[in-house]
Amino acid sequence: MFYRRKIILALTQAFNDHLPKISLQKLLFLFTNRQAKPDYDFVPYKYGCYSFSANADLTAMVGHKQLSEDQTSFTKTDSIDYIKTLTEKDKKILVDIKTAYGKLTANALMKLTYLNYQYYAINSVKAKELLNEEQYGKVLKAKPINDNTVLYTIGYEGISLETYLNRLIQNDIKVLVDVRNNALSMKFGFSKTQLKNFCASLNIEYLHIPEVGIQSDQRQKLITQSDYDNLFDVYKKKNLKKTTSQQQQILNLLKDKKRIALTCFEANICQCHRKHLAEAIITLPEWNYELKHI
Repeated sequence: MFYRRKIILALTQAFNDHLPKISLQKLLFLFTNRQAKPDYDFVPYKYGCYSFSANADLTAMVGHKQLSEDQTSFTKTDSIDYIKTLTEKDKKILVDIKTAYGKLTANALMKLTYLNYQYYAINSVKAKELLNEEQYGKVLKAKPINDNTVLYTIGYEGISLETYLNRLIQNDIKVLVDVRNNALSMKFGFSKTQLKNFCASLNIEYLHIPEVGIQSDQRQKLITQSDYDNLFDVYKKKNLKKTTSQQQQILNLLKDKKRIALTCFEANICQCHRKHLAEAIITLPEWNYELKHI
């Protein structure tokens, strides 16, 4: 079993084998926030800090009969002592979390996280209700806003779904443009339908333009930078010359929405075709904007 799932099970166990869904997410956030290397990352969602990855693990654990689920809560159903399986550091964190927050209701936990981590409350539907005017004003100020027109590029290699989504939010991205030829991924959250739905839940539009991608059979045996450079030479000579209409579509979208991001897999911009696509777009007539790789 993944260690991160043991943390969820141990946390539920520490709270008498039962936790409301909202409380579990908030307690898990507070727990991982104390870890040197957090086992889960979070995004600002409709009730504050939320981990899509943790929710996927919870669903899996229900399937494995380790948890049961009703509309509002999770209950630990097996007899294993997961607290014993944690590292000593994580056991201490768990004790501290239980001591500090063990008696708080879901609303109280939400308010606590909103007061101390305003960024995670920016999309909350409960913040205005739970906070006073001054407190809510600090949440509003935590929301990233930028009026500049910028074309971004971003890769998801080596980072969690939540870290990726936070980069979009923190740069005030309005539209994510998927430039993969085949928008499928073995990594959780990055196949087309999943990514589109996760973006929509955070008020980010998603658009897939496969024509500007590179087919998977052309991406085999890429080992050295020279291999990538040779691939991109072909891409620039053939694909980019045939996709000027799609490039113009992206530029028009940028002019309309002001802040869009081209996305593909590679973390290293020099090993991804999105760099060359972006550089082709900035040579188009009417380009007068900024390009950033994040």
